[in-house]
Amino acid sequence: MTVNHHILNRRCWIFDLDGTLTLPVHDFPAIRSALGMIEADSDILQFLASLPSAEAAARHARLIEIEYELAARTAAAPGAGRLLDRLLRRGARIGILTRNTREIALHTLGQIGLDGYFTSADVLGRDEAAPKPHPEGIEKLLAAWENVPDETVMVGDYLFDLQVGRAAGTATIHVDSSCAFRWPELADLAVATLEELAEAIANDVPA
Repeated sequence: MTVNHHILNRRCWIFDLDGTLTLPVHDFPAIRSALGMIEADSDILQFLASLPSAEAAARHARLIEIEYELAARTAAAPGAGRLLDRLLRRGARIGILTRNTREIALHTLGQIGLDGYFTSADVLGRDEAAPKPHPEGIEKLLAAWENVPDETVMVGDYLFDLQVGRAAGTATIHVDSSCAFRWPELADLAVATLEELAEAIANDVPA
Protein backbone atom coordinates (compact mmCIF):
# COMPACT_ATOMS: atom_id res chain seq x y z
CA MET A 1 0.00 0.00 0.00
CA THR A 2 1.22 3.50 -0.78
CA VAL A 3 1.46 6.28 1.79
CA ASN A 4 -1.14 8.89 2.81
CA HIS A 5 -2.76 6.67 5.44
CA HIS A 6 -4.28 9.78 7.01
CA ILE A 7 -7.07 9.73 4.45
CA LEU A 8 -8.39 6.54 6.05
CA ASN A 9 -9.76 8.73 8.84
CA ARG A 10 -12.17 10.55 6.55
CA ARG A 11 -15.88 10.40 7.38
CA CYS A 12 -17.45 10.01 3.93
CA TRP A 13 -16.68 7.14 1.56
CA ILE A 14 -18.02 6.91 -1.99
CA PHE A 15 -17.49 3.71 -3.95
CA ASP A 16 -17.60 2.74 -7.56
CA LEU A 17 -19.62 -0.47 -7.92
CA ASP A 18 -18.60 -2.67 -10.87
CA GLY A 19 -15.07 -3.95 -10.50
CA THR A 20 -14.64 -2.25 -7.13
CA LEU A 21 -17.28 -3.62 -4.75
CA THR A 22 -17.85 -6.47 -7.22
CA LEU A 23 -15.54 -8.85 -9.01
CA PRO A 24 -14.81 -7.52 -12.51
CA VAL A 25 -16.94 -9.21 -15.18
CA HIS A 26 -17.39 -6.43 -17.72
CA ASP A 27 -15.92 -7.14 -21.14
CA PHE A 28 -16.08 -3.63 -22.55
CA PRO A 29 -14.93 -4.50 -26.09
CA ALA A 30 -17.75 -7.09 -26.25
CA ILE A 31 -20.25 -4.55 -24.90
CA ARG A 32 -19.17 -1.99 -27.50
CA SER A 33 -19.50 -4.61 -30.22
CA ALA A 34 -23.00 -5.56 -29.05
CA LEU A 35 -24.00 -1.91 -29.20
CA GLY A 36 -22.62 -1.48 -32.72
CA MET A 37 -19.74 0.76 -31.70
CA ILE A 38 -16.77 0.95 -34.05
CA GLU A 39 -14.14 2.86 -32.06
CA ALA A 40 -12.48 0.48 -29.63
CA ASP A 41 -11.80 2.89 -26.77
CA SER A 42 -14.75 5.26 -27.07
CA ASP A 43 -16.93 6.11 -24.08
CA ILE A 44 -20.13 4.04 -24.24
CA LEU A 45 -22.39 6.62 -22.59
CA GLN A 46 -21.03 9.47 -24.70
CA PHE A 47 -21.59 7.39 -27.81
CA LEU A 48 -25.22 6.70 -26.89
CA ALA A 49 -25.79 10.37 -26.08
CA SER A 50 -24.59 11.33 -29.56
CA LEU A 51 -27.22 9.21 -31.34
CA PRO A 52 -30.67 10.29 -32.56
CA SER A 53 -33.22 9.76 -29.79
CA ALA A 54 -34.96 6.68 -31.23
CA GLU A 55 -31.68 4.91 -31.96
CA ALA A 56 -30.28 5.92 -28.57
CA ALA A 57 -33.33 4.51 -26.79
CA ALA A 58 -32.99 1.16 -28.55
CA ARG A 59 -29.32 0.86 -27.74
CA HIS A 60 -29.85 2.00 -24.15
CA ALA A 61 -32.39 -0.80 -23.80
CA ARG A 62 -29.81 -3.28 -25.10
CA LEU A 63 -27.20 -1.88 -22.71
CA ILE A 64 -29.56 -2.40 -19.77
CA GLU A 65 -30.12 -6.02 -20.84
CA ILE A 66 -26.36 -6.56 -20.91
CA GLU A 67 -25.93 -4.93 -17.51
CA TYR A 68 -28.54 -7.20 -15.92
CA GLU A 69 -26.82 -10.22 -17.48
CA LEU A 70 -23.50 -9.10 -15.98
CA ALA A 71 -25.06 -8.50 -12.57
CA ALA A 72 -26.17 -12.13 -12.50
CA ARG A 73 -22.60 -13.31 -13.07
CA THR A 74 -20.68 -11.26 -10.52
CA ALA A 75 -19.96 -11.56 -6.80
CA ALA A 76 -18.77 -9.32 -4.00
CA ALA A 77 -15.11 -8.39 -4.17
CA PRO A 78 -12.97 -9.99 -1.45
CA GLY A 79 -13.03 -7.84 1.65
CA ALA A 80 -15.98 -5.70 0.55
CA GLY A 81 -18.28 -6.67 3.41
CA ARG A 82 -15.49 -6.47 5.96
CA LEU A 83 -14.52 -2.98 4.79
CA LEU A 84 -18.10 -1.70 4.82
CA ASP A 85 -18.67 -3.18 8.28
CA ARG A 86 -15.66 -1.36 9.65
CA LEU A 87 -16.62 1.93 8.06
CA LEU A 88 -20.17 1.78 9.40
CA ARG A 89 -19.00 0.79 12.88
CA ARG A 90 -16.83 3.86 12.82
CA GLY A 91 -19.81 6.05 11.92
CA ALA A 92 -18.81 6.79 8.33
CA ARG A 93 -21.28 7.75 5.63
CA ILE A 94 -21.06 5.45 2.62
CA GLY A 95 -22.49 5.74 -0.87
CA ILE A 96 -22.10 4.51 -4.42
CA LEU A 97 -21.51 6.49 -7.60
CA THR A 98 -21.84 4.34 -10.70
CA ARG A 99 -22.14 4.83 -14.44
CA ASN A 100 -24.77 2.09 -14.30
CA THR A 101 -28.40 2.88 -13.47
CA ARG A 102 -29.50 3.08 -9.85
CA GLU A 103 -31.97 0.24 -10.43
CA ILE A 104 -29.30 -2.10 -11.77
CA ALA A 105 -26.90 -1.03 -9.02
CA LEU A 106 -29.45 -1.90 -6.34
CA HIS A 107 -30.17 -5.19 -8.10
CA THR A 108 -26.44 -5.96 -8.19
CA LEU A 109 -26.06 -5.17 -4.49
CA GLY A 110 -28.83 -7.64 -3.76
CA GLN A 111 -27.19 -10.25 -5.97
CA ILE A 112 -23.87 -9.97 -4.13
CA GLY A 113 -25.28 -9.66 -0.61
CA LEU A 114 -24.27 -6.05 0.03
CA ASP A 115 -27.70 -4.43 -0.23
CA GLY A 116 -28.02 -4.01 3.53
CA TYR A 117 -25.15 -1.52 3.63
CA PHE A 118 -26.62 1.19 1.38
CA THR A 119 -29.84 3.16 1.25
CA SER A 120 -31.34 3.77 -2.18
CA ALA A 121 -30.81 7.52 -1.79
CA ASP A 122 -27.08 6.96 -1.32
CA VAL A 123 -26.74 5.09 -4.61
CA LEU A 124 -26.47 7.43 -7.60
CA GLY A 125 -26.42 6.22 -11.18
CA ARG A 126 -26.29 7.81 -14.60
CA ASP A 127 -29.90 9.02 -14.36
CA GLU A 128 -29.39 10.82 -11.04
CA ALA A 129 -26.20 12.69 -11.98
CA ALA A 130 -23.96 13.34 -14.94
CA PRO A 131 -21.80 10.24 -15.45
CA LYS A 132 -18.30 10.06 -14.02
CA PRO A 133 -15.86 11.73 -14.41
CA HIS A 134 -18.24 14.68 -14.00
CA PRO A 135 -18.28 15.58 -10.27
CA GLU A 136 -22.04 16.16 -10.00
CA GLY A 137 -22.70 12.80 -8.34
CA ILE A 138 -20.18 13.39 -5.56
CA GLU A 139 -21.46 16.92 -5.11
CA LYS A 140 -25.04 15.64 -4.74
CA LEU A 141 -24.08 13.01 -2.17
CA LEU A 142 -22.07 15.49 -0.11
CA ALA A 143 -24.88 18.05 -0.21
CA ALA A 144 -27.30 15.40 1.07
CA TRP A 145 -24.82 14.36 3.77
CA GLU A 146 -24.04 18.00 4.65
CA ASN A 147 -20.36 17.29 4.29
CA VAL A 148 -17.34 18.50 2.33
CA PRO A 149 -14.75 17.05 -0.08
CA ASP A 150 -11.96 17.38 2.49
CA GLU A 151 -13.73 14.71 4.57
CA THR A 152 -14.41 12.40 1.63
CA VAL A 153 -12.74 9.49 -0.17
CA MET A 154 -13.61 8.21 -3.65
CA VAL A 155 -12.73 4.52 -4.14
CA GLY A 156 -12.61 2.88 -7.55
CA ASP A 157 -10.83 0.60 -9.99
CA TYR A 158 -10.79 2.76 -13.11
CA LEU A 159 -9.61 6.09 -14.47
CA PHE A 160 -13.05 7.72 -14.28
CA ASP A 161 -13.27 6.99 -10.55
CA LEU A 162 -9.98 8.73 -9.86
CA GLN A 163 -10.79 11.62 -12.19
CA VAL A 164 -14.15 12.25 -10.56
CA GLY A 165 -12.55 12.34 -7.13
CA ARG A 166 -9.98 14.84 -8.31
CA ALA A 167 -12.66 16.95 -10.01
CA ALA A 168 -14.74 17.03 -6.82
CA GLY A 169 -11.76 17.68 -4.55
CA THR A 170 -11.90 14.40 -2.60
CA ALA A 171 -9.12 11.98 -1.78
CA THR A 172 -8.89 8.99 -4.10
CA ILE A 173 -8.11 5.31 -3.59
CA HIS A 174 -7.26 3.11 -6.55
CA VAL A 175 -8.10 -0.59 -6.22
CA ASP A 176 -6.22 -2.69 -8.76
CA SER A 177 -5.74 -6.44 -8.31
CA SER A 178 -3.06 -6.44 -11.02
CA CYS A 179 -1.04 -3.88 -9.04
CA ALA A 180 -0.30 -2.04 -12.30
CA PHE A 181 -1.68 1.22 -10.82
CA ARG A 182 -1.74 2.98 -14.17
CA TRP A 183 -2.67 6.45 -12.91
CA PRO A 184 -0.46 7.14 -9.88
CA GLU A 185 -0.80 10.90 -10.27
CA LEU A 186 -4.54 10.60 -9.63
CA ALA A 187 -4.45 8.27 -6.61
CA ASP A 188 -3.69 9.23 -3.01
CA LEU A 189 -3.67 5.57 -1.98
CA ALA A 190 -3.31 2.38 -4.01
CA VAL A 191 -4.33 -1.10 -2.86
CA ALA A 192 -4.60 -4.48 -4.53
CA THR A 193 -7.85 -5.46 -2.77
CA LEU A 194 -10.55 -4.16 -0.49
CA GLU A 195 -9.33 -6.72 2.04
CA GLU A 196 -6.03 -4.84 2.16
CA LEU A 197 -7.92 -1.60 2.67
CA ALA A 198 -10.06 -3.10 5.45
CA GLU A 199 -6.93 -4.33 7.18
CA ALA A 200 -5.34 -0.90 6.94
CA ILE A 201 -8.40 0.67 8.56
CA ALA A 202 -8.32 -1.90 11.36
CA ASN A 203 -4.64 -1.19 12.03
CA ASP A 204 -4.47 2.54 11.57
CA VAL A 205 -7.84 4.02 12.43
CA PRO A 206 -9.53 3.87 15.84
CA ALA A 207 -12.84 1.99 15.84
